[in-house]
Amino acid sequence: MDIYLPIAEITVNALTIFGMGAAVGVLAGMFGIGGGFLITPLLIFNGITPAVAVATGANQVVAASVSGMIAHWRRDAVDRQLGGMLLAGGMAGALVGVFIFRLLREAGYLDAVIELFYVVFLSIIGSLMLIESIKTILKRRRGRAPSTRRPGQHSWADRLPGRVRFKRSKLYISVIPVLALGFAVGFLAAIMGVGGGFIMVPAMIYLLRVPTNVVIGTSLFQIVFVAAFTTVMHAIANGTVDVVLAALLMVASVLGAQVGVQAAQRLKADELRALLALLVLAVSVRLVIRLVSVPEEAFSITALAGGLVA
Repeated sequence: MDIYLPIAEITVNALTIFGMGAAVGVLAGMFGIGGGFLITPLLIFNGITPAVAVATGANQVVAASVSGMIAHWRRDAVDRQLGGMLLAGGMAGALVGVFIFRLLREAGYLDAVIELFYVVFLSIIGSLMLIESIKTILKRRRGRAPSTRRPGQHSWADRLPGRVRFKRSKLYISVIPVLALGFAVGFLAAIMGVGGGFIMVPAMIYLLRVPTNVVIGTSLFQIVFVAAFTTVMHAIANGTVDVVLAALLMVASVLGAQVGVQAAQRLKADELRALLALLVLAVSVRLVIRLVSVPEEAFSITALAGGLVA
């Protein structure tokens, strides 16, 4: 069943788009991510322009994150105070990102910048997560309990000023890295159409030392509001949100996220991170192929007596 997308100005198969949204929703519920880092490239692969894919993909991030967050909220696995701090930084980052997004679009560099951002970030994050996950799995199989922090061990973030106690996470850390992390994720949400969970989750675990039992829920809490804010700003400033496409993705991702939350409870944390890392690297490789491959149809413009012919 084909439908026409008015803002994207393209006809697509509705079942294909719905299936993509549902699949990404499942992953969002499993890994505590919005899924934007997957849905945006998938939309681009299906002929949607990067500008529309980024802005509209943020809608799917909101839907998938809300569904997953509610499930974690009911289990009291959300640190509201920490999530609020991350959200404050995220709002500021999103404002800066939307402004830069508009400048790049007007200059004609937006599509290339978006795809290069994805290749660089997905390659780095995917590689680091895969290496860490493999090390953890090997330690567990050898009978050594994996630990993200040794007794008495302090990170550089512990020595920064402005320390605040986060009761739910049982942390006493500076707000500076928390706000900086939120800002970075908000900026990426605006430029790449992502919720930022693929950065937020590992950063909360390894940088902020947040307990794993509240990481996913708190990540989704921040993603929901930052992605919603980013979507509204893109609609106002850039007019690149396709409502028809957004509706399909939102319905599908809500259904998929509930399945993902249930699946996550049956897998070990290190196995989940390894699967996510492989998925991130696969998307990165596909984008590299897209960037370096020769177009199937080459266009040329030739001047003729009667005018121009493409």
